[in-house]
Amino acid sequence: MATPLPARSIVDTHTHTHFSDGVGTFEENACTAAAAGCRVIVSTDHLTLPRIMDPAGAVQVVEHELAAHRAAFEAARDAHPEIEYIYGFECDWYEGCEEDIRRWSADAIVRLGSVHWLGSQEDGAWIDDATDQHIWTELGPDEVWRRYEETWCRACACDLFDTMAHPDLAMRFVNEGFAPTIDLAPLWDEMAACAHDTGKRVELSTAGWRKGVGDYYPARGLLERFFRAGVPITVGSDGHYPKDICDGIARAYDHAAAVGYRTVEVPRADGSWEQMPIA
Repeated sequence: MATPLPARSIVDTHTHTHFSDGVGTFEENACTAAAAGCRVIVSTDHLTLPRIMDPAGAVQVVEHELAAHRAAFEAARDAHPEIEYIYGFECDWYEGCEEDIRRWSADAIVRLGSVHWLGSQEDGAWIDDATDQHIWTELGPDEVWRRYEETWCRACACDLFDTMAHPDLAMRFVNEGFAPTIDLAPLWDEMAACAHDTGKRVELSTAGWRKGVGDYYPARGLLERFFRAGVPITVGSDGHYPKDICDGIARAYDHAAAVGYRTVEVPRADGSWEQMPIA
């Protein structure tokens, strides 16, 4: 087992590189993390997006890039022994994705589960694409939220995921004219129950503050429900630029502690997980 981390160590469990929809390299992300005093950083480039969602393979690691992706990761990891650099993926869930996840992420230590896509592989839509919001205008925010919650709970049941990333991503355009009018509390209750019943961790993400949401993912009301349900959390930046790596992590610890959390869960390079005190 790895040596336990000191309390409130900076840990970023969700980061991206240019191999998916990020900008930086593994090396650039590692340098930023080291400068921020980060002890553990997890690389989580996108994997298994539906072909119709990303036909050119522009925003995910496609199969023929996996070897180069792993080699670039290992080079950065070996060059930065001062940080614990962990190999992982953010795996998008949709019907029928599981076999691709197993095959393409076989050597990953961490797998984040996420939902960006509603509908079938052949006939669906992004929910967080600022350049194409037709699903929001056609269905309306309330129906998008209902479908998102149902899909998220199905993804939560997938036994391949360690943590569910940015649980209420459907809040992405809440300040851009697509705020739900329904009471989200019943949907949040179902999400908390699903996470508890499937033994999942959920991510407290700082990305909402950078994307105009004006809050963390998840919103406080949902985070409180996860806490009451006994669902453990990880903390990540979802950084797509080197400058965003480790952004707001210490403040997120304070936020989680104010809700009631006393620990966050941290993956280690040997495949183990530990509870790190934050309060």
